[in-house]
Amino acid sequence: MWEGRSDEKIVFLALASNSALQIALIISRRNQTSSHASFPGNLHLVLVLKPSSFLQRTPTDIGFRFSQEDFMIKMPVVMLSSVTDLLRFIDDNQLTSEFGGTLEFCHSDWIVLRTAIESFAVTVKEIAQMLQAFGTELAETELTDEANAIDYLLRSHTDKYRQLKVRSASWAGTPVLGQAAEEDSGEEKDVSQDWNTVQRLLAQLRDMEMAFDGFFEKHHLKLKQYLQLLRYEQNFHEVSSNLLRLGATVAQTDQLIKDLDALDKRDEMSRAQIIILHGHQLAANHHYAMALIVQRCNELRHHCDVLTAALRAKRAALARTRDLLLRLEEALRWCDEGAYLLANQLMDKCQSKDGAQAALRDIEKFQEGTPPPLSAGPQVLSQEYESILTPQLQAQIGAAHDKLSSVKGMIENRQASLRKLADKQERPVQPVAPRPEAQSKSPLFSPKHGKSYPAGYRAEMDNPALSRLLPPILRTKKEVLFGNMPEIYKFHSRIFLQDLEGCLNNPEAVGSCFLDRKENFQVYKRYCQNKPRSEALWRQCCDCPFFQECQRKLDHKLGLDSYLLKPVQRLTKYQLLLKELLKYSTGDKGTSELQEALNAMLELLKSVNDSMHQIAITGYEGDLSDLGRVLMQGSFSVWISHKRGPTRMKEMARFKPMQRHLFLHEQALLFCKRREDNGEGCEKTVSYSFKHCLRMSAVGITENVKGDIKKFEIWYSGREEVYVVQAPTVEVKLAWLCEIRKILTNQQKVLQGLLFFCTAFLDLFIVFCRILCLNRPSSECEFSSLGLISLRWICPTLCDPRACPAVPALI
Repeated sequence: MWEGRSDEKIVFLALASNSALQIALIISRRNQTSSHASFPGNLHLVLVLKPSSFLQRTPTDIGFRFSQEDFMIKMPVVMLSSVTDLLRFIDDNQLTSEFGGTLEFCHSDWIVLRTAIESFAVTVKEIAQMLQAFGTELAETELTDEANAIDYLLRSHTDKYRQLKVRSASWAGTPVLGQAAEEDSGEEKDVSQDWNTVQRLLAQLRDMEMAFDGFFEKHHLKLKQYLQLLRYEQNFHEVSSNLLRLGATVAQTDQLIKDLDALDKRDEMSRAQIIILHGHQLAANHHYAMALIVQRCNELRHHCDVLTAALRAKRAALARTRDLLLRLEEALRWCDEGAYLLANQLMDKCQSKDGAQAALRDIEKFQEGTPPPLSAGPQVLSQEYESILTPQLQAQIGAAHDKLSSVKGMIENRQASLRKLADKQERPVQPVAPRPEAQSKSPLFSPKHGKSYPAGYRAEMDNPALSRLLPPILRTKKEVLFGNMPEIYKFHSRIFLQDLEGCLNNPEAVGSCFLDRKENFQVYKRYCQNKPRSEALWRQCCDCPFFQECQRKLDHKLGLDSYLLKPVQRLTKYQLLLKELLKYSTGDKGTSELQEALNAMLELLKSVNDSMHQIAITGYEGDLSDLGRVLMQGSFSVWISHKRGPTRMKEMARFKPMQRHLFLHEQALLFCKRREDNGEGCEKTVSYSFKHCLRMSAVGITENVKGDIKKFEIWYSGREEVYVVQAPTVEVKLAWLCEIRKILTNQQKVLQGLLFFCTAFLDLFIVFCRILCLNRPSSECEFSSLGLISLRWICPTLCDPRACPAVPALI
């Protein structure tokens, strides 16, 4: 076996393992005393330098052993007398100077060079791995639909690309290449193999750099084009929606200003043309989404054409729309004037014959001066304006005719009542014995109860003789104890009682009395809202001697608390009274008025009940009156889910529903938690802790939820928050859905009215500017310097006043 160093042995074993490789191996053992040498490979020729020392002589026969033990062969051996004899077999440029050759070889320099080359090879490998990893990251990047995210990807990928510093890695091979070239040219060393290695690594590095540069350029271009496409799509949708919205505005707005509307349309049309031009530029630059961009351009062009045609057609119908609206406004104005006339006629003065005749003359004068409009009927009017009729206009026509019919009916009823009073014959005066007047009782309470209240307890509180018996807490809280009972007594004794007395000979008019005074009955609502405070105060001082003395002095069988409860009891009896009247008035003339009065009283009871719950709400920061009237209230089971954020997981994990008490106002929906304070009997109170509020302007509903017919959805801010509400019964669910739909519908009508007001204001403003700018044909209006409006922008004909047909009329 080979008896050299272990690292040399490893090299020789590696060389011998390649059977196709033939090498010339020179082993110098002149300074050693070994008697034999072996080599693990096939030997073709052995050159032996004859030993010069006696101790180094060996037998002439040399056996060559191979790895296979059964294979032995004798190889030709050439004995050399001196080192120079090697030149006959090996070129001098392959031998070093110690063997008589010309090859310059330094082992330490060779090690340095090989180390540098291997280090450079490792660097190239690391760069290749980094490029591959970065390329994989780029290829696997998901593209979102948000322009800001794509812009961030562009910047971050570009920064990473620059940080790789591929070019700095190519400079790492330059010293190695320069060192190999210097050694090859300066000392004529054979470094061609090292030179080729460095050249191969550099070529590999350049190829990787070029390939990755091309890949990154394509990726970068794709991201830029994708970002351009996103922004183009965004602009396209904005312009498209604006065009469609503006086109619908012409049909829906009743009195649209032509100049301002046309200007807005021109702005949107110009923007659409810019977007189309931008799309063609992107397509000309071979954008990868060229087909989609061309499609969007065609859609925009189609929208522009449709809008232009729609404007031409709808401008022709605008005059007829104005005419219809003016006729409807005239009818509504007549109704308001007629209702105002009837409201100003005091029924106290009309009880006499002269007063009734004067009221009749006023009504006849009103009818002669302005005859009722829209006498043709809603069907005829709808047929006349069929070409421009919309559901909104149809609803306005129906509402105007309904109001007109109602006011006409009120006028006819008033005329009939006044004629009866005017035709009443005066009876001759006959002397009779005086007798006590039988005063009729009010439906609210008897005169005894009504008069004993202001002249009784309240008056005794100011009596100095009883002041010592008056509890100190009552001295400053009289209004809390009695509430607005004086206002209730005044309404019934002076107004409502007289109205009812006027119906003694005309019972069918009772319903009209309730309807005419419907707003006055709101005094009960304020009284009931104060009732909990009054009861709490009464419980504190009900046993004091003052009230006992007053009860004895006024000869009352019941205590004051019984009389304080009378207004609440009377309020609940109104609907019973009206039901009985309606029961025996089927088919009569005043049946519809009785039914409306019954509905009004039931609505009042419901409103009072809801308000009693509303005042028990605690924790709400703000004024509950700003939210409007309470339309509905009740307890429900509620599940809450949110579209995004950590709250979603928290709320969705709640399988058990929350018990919430909901208050539906005109402007908001309140979620509260019902709490019962500890107490016994009447001292036990209920309160509602405020949780959150939903503005009705951002509320939507889903009427049916899978799994339960009693459930419905209330979603907020575009389903950012979804509330699944379970009603106790299907009837309760339907009632709530009906009220919520009414609120949403009314909000839409309010927005339409606001739009109508804004357009009318702009109309007046433009006319005002036209008048101011008539005498300034050569310059722009002074409002233009303020950035408000331009003269030529409003009316081009004003540049020459003689060309404007409106100038003679204005002058």
